[in-house]
Amino acid sequence: MAVNFGTRRIVVGAHYGVRDWLSQRITAGLMALFTFVVLAQVLLTQGELGYTGWAGIFASQWMKVLTFVVIVALLYHVWVGIRDIWMDYVQSVSARLLLQVFSIAWLVGCAGWAIQVLWRL
Repeated sequence: MAVNFGTRRIVVGAHYGVRDWLSQRITAGLMALFTFVVLAQVLLTQGELGYTGWAGIFASQWMKVLTFVVIVALLYHVWVGIRDIWMDYVQSVSARLLLQVFSIAWLVGCAGWAIQVLWRL
């Protein structure tokens, strides 16, 4: 007999949002770290910071890889947040599915555009 109350409750497939909460914190921390790295490079750049200065910051391979990782983290961060909003506030299953598909398509498009910009430098 399955117990559906108390501490012996059997929970199948539910994580109570711990994984999503943790992923939001990790991706936010990664984005904050990236902000500090870019800020340090901007402050350490000598002279006027024009296009060549910005291109110089993102020209090295390690910076491109770090930026790519942060873009992926940002997209995952956004996906978890927007998915939770759709799940919490859109009651119609078909409307929720449509919004989630649109959100995924939009985020994939943003990722493609960001990668194009990043590796075009």
